[in-house]
Amino acid sequence: MSMPRIPPPPHDHEDCVSGAIDTAEALCRERGLRFTATRRQVLELVWASHKPIGAYDILDALNQSGKKAAPPTVYRALEFLIEADLVHRLDSLNAFVGCPDPSSSHTGQFLICRSCRSVAELDDEDINRLVQQKAGDLGFSAVHQMLEIQGLCRQCRSAGHN
Repeated sequence: MSMPRIPPPPHDHEDCVSGAIDTAEALCRERGLRFTATRRQVLELVWASHKPIGAYDILDALNQSGKKAAPPTVYRALEFLIEADLVHRLDSLNAFVGCPDPSSSHTGQFLICRSCRSVAELDDEDINRLVQQKAGDLGFSAVHQMLEIQGLCRQCRSAGHN
């Protein structure tokens, strides 16, 4: 697995979005899940950048696009996308990011730049094993783990951000 870059290098971002949608359609078809127009729009908005987006920002974008949406609509779509492993919720930011590899079940380890808000997902098996081992040593059975690490990316450090 190649290491993610934060922030990501310049690239055709439309390709990221269309790839995420193609993956979601295939995954939902394979699992017998309904990938509705609203769920699709919410996923597109989550993937619109490599930065976390809040539910109310998604709601605003949907309403600006002419779709009349209410908060429960957005939260139901996000809940579906999380359950389908297409989106991750970053608790520390109360925001959402797209999952680059929803086909495999994995733990979440995220590097979050406090300045530019770019996010990189590590999905490092060594970290997962260490957490499982340490939890087990304490008699704890870890069911779900999400590790969020905030700091500064290389680009923001070079620019002198704190």
